[in-house]
Amino acid sequence: MSSPADAAADDPAMIAILRGVMDPELGDNIVDLGMVRSARREGTVGHVTVALTTAGCPLRATIKRDCETRVAGLAGIESVRLHWDELNAAEKARVMERARRTARDSAAPTQVPAGTRVLAVASGKGGVGKSSVTVNVATSLARRGFVVGVLDADIWGFSIPRMLGMERRLGARPPGQGEQRGKIVPDQRRVGDGRLKVVSTGMLVETEETALMWRGLMLAKAVEQFLHDVDWGELDYLLIDMPPGTGDVQMALARLLPQAELLVVTTPALSAQKVAVRVADMARRSHMPIVGVVENMSAFTAPDGARWAFFGEGGGERLAADLGVPLLGSIPLEPAVSAGSDAGEPVTRARADATAALAAAVFEQITDRLVTDICPPVDMGTCTARMDGPIPVTIGARRS
Repeated sequence: MSSPADAAADDPAMIAILRGVMDPELGDNIVDLGMVRSARREGTVGHVTVALTTAGCPLRATIKRDCETRVAGLAGIESVRLHWDELNAAEKARVMERARRTARDSAAPTQVPAGTRVLAVASGKGGVGKSSVTVNVATSLARRGFVVGVLDADIWGFSIPRMLGMERRLGARPPGQGEQRGKIVPDQRRVGDGRLKVVSTGMLVETEETALMWRGLMLAKAVEQFLHDVDWGELDYLLIDMPPGTGDVQMALARLLPQAELLVVTTPALSAQKVAVRVADMARRSHMPIVGVVENMSAFTAPDGARWAFFGEGGGERLAADLGVPLLGSIPLEPAVSAGSDAGEPVTRARADATAALAAAVFEQITDRLVTDICPPVDMGTCTARMDGPIPVTIGARRS
């Protein structure tokens, strides 16, 4: 609905005072976010038209109260009438981009370098192979010459150390490796022409069987510590293995690393697809871009060529279509993938043998799409912020 005073010009005093009305979820004022359609006077009545991201916005009452209180305090205004509208798709995209930029600019600095591409690997439920996707994509990236960090944010259900065969306890400094005061050094391993750097609560407990009985706030604090107190050093990519669902860790990550992007993992089953939609909804509410979908546990192909879809078919494709993002790959069900993870040897670490060839090939295709199209490495070589000193090696170049 438009204001009845649409033909009149916006009142500068009303616009100025409305800059004090904040959208708590987006973290910016409604004028700069482009949510104020008009702010005009009609005699002693102030008419304000506000466009919301959705008509059913739960913050509608808060915004209404703040607008009315502020405008009513202006000289000559005796009453305020608020009119509502809804942002169109293009306007929503601009609002979300601004909100994301604001969150990034106001976020407290972490030890993750500014030029790092951050990929949060998430799923709506457990048991869909999210960690398997994380370790194999991370390993594939490292083999291409990148420096790749892996943060195991599944605090309760940590599995990354075992799956990568990297189980050094944090705080035990490797020989010849320096450590900044108060900083934790991640476990590191050279893979191909690149490196993997890994941090997990699994490296803090006595054994892999030790239960962590932490409440939600402690989970978020653990993630915060991994970002602030770990000496990550140089990183091209940081892959974060998220816990399933949409809880404290997910919200903490969106706040601490607003540059993060989401990779959603699902299985072909309809139930997994429906649950994964909730993760996507969480990401969009947190202004986190979704880069694509990976379907795990796709059809099994027997040695005789027979194909068996044990978990159904089409879940990944349907989810990608629903979210409006690409399906990056469908990983076939192959026993060698889980066997490799159990042994700390992901199928992408070296050239896979015939028993894992199909799955390894799909992981490589997913990595290709990420590097060349979806999330290419950031080239900071020409960044003006670095022009004061020596020009660094271009991020993503092969290292000796």
